[in-house]
Amino acid sequence: MLSLCRGSLRLCRATLTHCSGRPVASSRWVSMQAYRTEERGRPNTAEYRLYFKNSDGKFISPFHDIPLHARAEQDSDVPAKKSKSNWDKNVFNMVVEVPRWTNAKMEIATKELLNPIKQDIKKGKLRYVSNIFPHKGYIWNYGALPQTWEDPKHVDNDTKCCGDNDPIDVCEIGSKVCARGDVIQVKVLGILALVDEGETDWKVIAVNIDDPDAEKFNDIEDVRKHKPGYLEATVDWLRTYKVPDGKPENQFGFNGEFKGQDFAVEVIKSTHEYWKNMLHKKSDKGEIECKNVSVSESPFCCPEDEAASIVQSAPSPGSPNKVSSDVDKWHFLNK
Repeated sequence: MLSLCRGSLRLCRATLTHCSGRPVASSRWVSMQAYRTEERGRPNTAEYRLYFKNSDGKFISPFHDIPLHARAEQDSDVPAKKSKSNWDKNVFNMVVEVPRWTNAKMEIATKELLNPIKQDIKKGKLRYVSNIFPHKGYIWNYGALPQTWEDPKHVDNDTKCCGDNDPIDVCEIGSKVCARGDVIQVKVLGILALVDEGETDWKVIAVNIDDPDAEKFNDIEDVRKHKPGYLEATVDWLRTYKVPDGKPENQFGFNGEFKGQDFAVEVIKSTHEYWKNMLHKKSDKGEIECKNVSVSESPFCCPEDEAASIVQSAPSPGSPNKVSSDVDKWHFLNK
């Protein structure tokens, strides 16, 4: 079952490179490639997986093969003042794992080959986030920045906690409800330091650059101005979403204060460096699967036919399993 990713399309220059590192083609193309997804297994079951393809129909890893930077340009093709613009510096690709208002806790499977999106499982059951009044499911389009990694062996200087071993998370605040597996371009506005069970779990706040109001948002304070209450609701949601499952409230670094765009971009840069070190065996990857088809000089780079065989070995697509009505239950917490 194929679906076309509904990413925005923008014209730019790019150099395509095979694993050998040799340039193959340089041509004018769209920076938001037409990434496609292919479902395997039955939705709403533990076997369900969503795999990714590039514009050539080749299977890829959304974790490793989709570039972090939304605009991959050759220096010779871009005027100096353009290449240094805020657009280039603050806009990144985002992989949407969870559309707004939905409850299924979907995530990039970092420990599986090609890192498809799957539903998280705890204690043998599929995970759904609870609806805590007045919220329904996730209150943003939720996902991750590709080619980033919160190193579990790195102790953050600010939070004093190690990374959570995942790509960095994104809360996209635009008006459009995205689809699972969409790859969109987002402008980073700020960041929140969630401390989840003793691990640093950064939450980037961003807006889809195709949002009608995107030009109004250039830093975290613009969210307060144009979407009053949204940041406070974000803190409240992240603090309490595990409480209905019997867990304590989450904590935050910086006393729950959002940091601005510049701070956020520096955090993203550092997690991109941790990812690069992992992909080139300069740090311990642990159980993370690093197989990819495009990262130059990575020892984990594999042929395209090997990637295809990984997907072909997955269960065939099937009809969705019925979801329990308990997922729609509202929970009311004492404040």
